[in-house]
Amino acid sequence: MLRKRVTESFGAAISNLNVAHLTDTVIHRSKRMILDTLGVGLLGTNTAVFSKALKYSQGFKSVERSNVWGGSGLTLSPQYAAFVNGVAVHSMDFDDTWHPATHPSGAVLPALLALAETLPTQPSGLDLLLAFSVGTEVQGRLMRFSKEAQNIPRRFHPPAVVGVMGSAAASAKLLGLSPAECVHSLAIAASSAGAPMANASTQTKPLHIGNAACRGLEAAQLARLGLKGNETILDHESGLGVFYSDYRPSEFPHPGSGFQWVLEDQDVAIKRFPAHLGMHWVVDAALAVRAKLRASGVLDLGQVRKVVLQVPPSRYIDCPFPATEHQARHSFQFSACTALLDNEVSVGSFSMLQIDRPALRDLLTKVRVENPEDNHPSFDKMYCAVKVEMENGEKITAKCNTFYGHWRKPLSQEDLVGKFEANASTVLTQEGFEGVLDIITNLEKSPDCIALGSYLQMTIPTTCFYREACLTKIPALN
Repeated sequence: MLRKRVTESFGAAISNLNVAHLTDTVIHRSKRMILDTLGVGLLGTNTAVFSKALKYSQGFKSVERSNVWGGSGLTLSPQYAAFVNGVAVHSMDFDDTWHPATHPSGAVLPALLALAETLPTQPSGLDLLLAFSVGTEVQGRLMRFSKEAQNIPRRFHPPAVVGVMGSAAASAKLLGLSPAECVHSLAIAASSAGAPMANASTQTKPLHIGNAACRGLEAAQLARLGLKGNETILDHESGLGVFYSDYRPSEFPHPGSGFQWVLEDQDVAIKRFPAHLGMHWVVDAALAVRAKLRASGVLDLGQVRKVVLQVPPSRYIDCPFPATEHQARHSFQFSACTALLDNEVSVGSFSMLQIDRPALRDLLTKVRVENPEDNHPSFDKMYCAVKVEMENGEKITAKCNTFYGHWRKPLSQEDLVGKFEANASTVLTQEGFEGVLDIITNLEKSPDCIALGSYLQMTIPTTCFYREACLTKIPALN
C-alpha cells in the first residue's frame, strides 16, 4: 500500500504553522516581496495582455467581489480578481525570482488579497504575512524535490507547477482549513498544474501566474466545500512527480522547535528592469564594457566589429532578433545591445519604437553567442561575459557573476522603495502609493487589510488601463 506521509506532512504543516513561527528575517523578506509585487502588478495594468485578460474576466458575474489593483472601484469575482492581478504581476516579467527557479510571489499575493476581501472577519497584517509565508514555503520545499529544478527550466514554467500549489496552500491557511482539507487543497490544485515553456516570450506566459493564483484559490475553496483529491498527490511519480524526471519527495518537518523556513536560508532576486532574470547578468556585464569603452575615448558604437556573449545554454532566452516586447524580454542579444547603446535598460527599452530602431538592429547583426562548458544554466551558478571588438582591433571584456538585485547582492531598501514608487506612481495618486508603502512597511502591526485595498484603488484621475505612453517616463535605477 502506498504511503502518504509526504502529503500528510504538508497538510499538517500548512494547517498548524502560526504567527509565532514567523521570524524577523522571514517577515522582513516577505514584506519586501509583497511591496515589490504590488508595484510591478500596478505597473502591469499598463499592458495589453492585462487589458485583454481584464476584458475577458469582466464577462463573469459573482456575488462576492474583490478589487482589481489600480481599478478605481473596479471589482471582479475573487477568482478572476486573483487571475487578472496575477497576470498584471508577470505581464512585464518584472516580478521576483527564487532559486530553485520560480516566481514565488505573483502566484500567492493576488490570491490572498482577493480572498481576504471576501472574508467575514478581515485578517490582520500578521495573518496575511503568515499565509504568504506558507505559500512561498510550500513552493520552496516542492522545488527541492528535484535537482532538475535547480537549473533554468526547459520543459515546464515553474510558477505553473509549484505556484498553483503555493496559492492553494496560502489560501487554505487564510481560510483556516484543517490538515485534511489542506491535503485536498493541494491535490485539487495539482490538477491545474503545468504550462509548457514554449509559451515563454509570448503574451500567454503572464497567464501562467494568473492561472496559478486563480486555480490555487479555487482549490482551497473547493476543499472547504468537501471536494476531495488524491491524498498521496506529493508522494509518488504520478502525482506532482510527473513534472520532474528525478522527483524525490521528502516530508515537511514538524513546525516545532528547530523549524526553519526556506526563505530564511534562501532570499529572492528582485529585478531592476522588466526582463527575464538571466538578462540582468548580461546587462551588468554590457554596462561595464560600455564604461570601459567611454573611458578609452570610444563614443561611436557604429565602430563595433563584433560582440560576443558568453552565456549559459538556454534556448528560450537566446533570441537574436526579437520582433515583440515579450521576445525582447527573453533575449540575451537585445539586452546586451540595449545596455551598450543606452547605458541602461528600463521599462521604456521594450517599446516597439526602441526595439525597431536602426542602431539597435545593426548592432544585433554583430552579436555572437557562446556557451562555455563551465557556464551552468543555474541562477545560482551562471555568469555572463560580454566581449566587444572594435574595427581598430581594440577588445574590451567584462564579466558578471552576481548582478545587483540577486540574492547574493540584494537591492538596498532605498532602491526597492524607489522601484515601487516609480512603478506604482504610473497608476496611483501620491496618497495611494504612499499609503500602500506605509501599510506594507508596518504590515505586522496592521489590525486588518481594509485600508490596503482602498489605497490600491486610488488611481490617477486621467489614467486608463492601457497607458503605454507613460512607460517611457519611468526612471531606471542607478
